[in-house]
Amino acid sequence: MDNNQEVRILIIDDEAAIRNVLKMNLESSGYKISEAIDGQSGIAQISSFHPHLILLDLGLPDMNGVAVLKELRKWSRVPIIILTVSDDEQTKVRLLDAGADDYLTKPFSAKELLARVRVTLRHLGLIEATPVFKSDDLEVNLAQKKVFVSNEEVHLTATEYELLAVLVRDQGKVVPQKQLMKLVWGKLDEEQTHYLRIYVNQLRKKIEKTPSEPKHLITEPGVGYRLV
Repeated sequence: MDNNQEVRILIIDDEAAIRNVLKMNLESSGYKISEAIDGQSGIAQISSFHPHLILLDLGLPDMNGVAVLKELRKWSRVPIIILTVSDDEQTKVRLLDAGADDYLTKPFSAKELLARVRVTLRHLGLIEATPVFKSDDLEVNLAQKKVFVSNEEVHLTATEYELLAVLVRDQGKVVPQKQLMKLVWGKLDEEQTHYLRIYVNQLRKKIEKTPSEPKHLITEPGVGYRLV
């Protein structure tokens, strides 16, 4: 990134010595750093610090690092680099499948750390980790699984909420129809896009002031949908 001072990195690791080394090296490169000593406090800090990248240790005292990873992936695409002592291939595959973007095997050098951070940010860009999406009168709290329109809570079905959550996690980007079908309905035939149109229409009736002229859930003809 051209200006590292704009980049916020959250370190979640229970070892003070490791946190100090990470912080020293990252701050020397201009990154803004925050620290957490366990999974719960790390998740809590995300709502206030809004990191652009997370360094997550697997061996946390209160909850497994993979559990933290899976929890974060329910509502955020923020880049996550795992810190692990294991060099086992199966472990690495499991971490990547669970949503990790990269991993660092302890011990690692400062040069490797900074290189992995630069590459991850360059590939994924600045994605701010926040569980709350706000746009005009619409607010979606992914951590609490609540939706508000004009400060009034809106009750969605499980499928409607999952559809909206997928779009929130990729806010501003066009999500192809087939990808939405796969993420929301899993093994359902991806060609059955009429299910998707039905739920999009239902969702618009609940979150749009004028469903026929949507401001939030936009159709990209022949491609998919995006949330703006």
